Amino acid sequence: MATLTVWPALLWFAWWWGERLRRRGVPRVSVYVAVGLAGSAVGFAPEPATGGALALLAQFALSLVLFELGCRIHLGWFRHNPWVLVIGVVQSLAIFGAVYWALGALGVGAEWRPLVAAVAVAASPASLLRVTHDLRAAGQVTERVVHLAAIQCVLAVLLVKGVAGHWYLSAAGDWTQALLTSVYAAGLSVALGVALAVVVAAVVRGPFEGATAPTVGYALALVWLTVVADALRLSPLLAALSFGVLLRERRVFVANAQRDFGSLGWLLGVFLFVYVGSRMSWEALAHSNVWAAAAVVLAARVAIPVALNAVLAVPSGTTVRKGALTGVALLPMSAMTLLLLERSIALGLPPAAQALWHLTAALLWLELLGPWVTQWALVAAREAAVARPATPGSAPPVPPAPSSGG
Repeated sequence: MATLTVWPALLWFAWWWGERLRRRGVPRVSVYVAVGLAGSAVGFAPEPATGGALALLAQFALSLVLFELGCRIHLGWFRHNPWVLVIGVVQSLAIFGAVYWALGALGVGAEWRPLVAAVAVAASPASLLRVTHDLRAAGQVTERVVHLAAIQCVLAVLLVKGVAGHWYLSAAGDWTQALLTSVYAAGLSVALGVALAVVVAAVVRGPFEGATAPTVGYALALVWLTVVADALRLSPLLAALSFGVLLRERRVFVANAQRDFGSLGWLLGVFLFVYVGSRMSWEALAHSNVWAAAAVVLAARVAIPVALNAVLAVPSGTTVRKGALTGVALLPMSAMTLLLLERSIALGLPPAAQALWHLTAALLWLELLGPWVTQWALVAAREAAVARPATPGSAPPVPPAPSSGG
């Protein structure tokens, strides 16, 4: 109870420092994570996510982000330029394979090594969207980063579900549990998001007098989606992404809704990143093998996306320089990874706790430094309106419609 009473003050402190350091070019996201990390050091870390209120709130906060990410995904782009889809799938599987092999060479236990490799695939959509909004970034690199991040998030969830199913099958020979934690969970998560999108498309009709009404409507729909998916032991994150993608395809998402869910999205964003920082285990950071695992994950998430996007840049319709910058900008990894593992712990997957322990240092570095790298890449690509820093909730420039060349 004492920890919960301190959290509002911790969030206010994170916001205060974020605004002041933002003027000096420091990404807000990095500040929020650093404050959460400092709070954890003095004993304000939340309890492990086994159905607690803070964990569910974090799921909802990331669901808002993934919904918005889904609303920015243009499936037609993948049809006209399948190279972008190919890059996303190949780099995700390559990261999984590289991390799995390298961790095996380091002697990481085979029981939790596949789960570490699976969640290492996930990008951090919350960090990426927050940085792009703060920079008011728009352009080819920005759009590629958004689409590739969505592919990585989907594959990370599917890989985690597949690893969970394989674990139950190999450890206990339980086909029922294996199917329930893999095929059932992934398929019904997507179906739930699609069903909600169909309902919303049928009943939501504009125009609205302002941006607040549709923003509140979508937020309440996501509250329902998160709670129901959690109760059914599904993936709220995959359901929210599916919800956003289908609404975009059906052209239902109201144009004047507030970007990033306005002040509500900003508030929950502060909470999400402080929560991520507060979940870091200081005890784990004292072990050298945790730092070795961080080096493996960092190397895979830098080398593979940069190399693959650069090599396939010309066939996919962009320049080698922009392809390399796209790979660099995809570095952040934290909120999605942390919540995937905490969700696995809550669902009773034994290897998840050890996987989270091994990834502690990687999460720390990639969420503290990742936003800096993304910010640098977007500025280097000349897609950041750095002279006009955005206030969260304000509308950034409308990105150009993706062409067949990417």
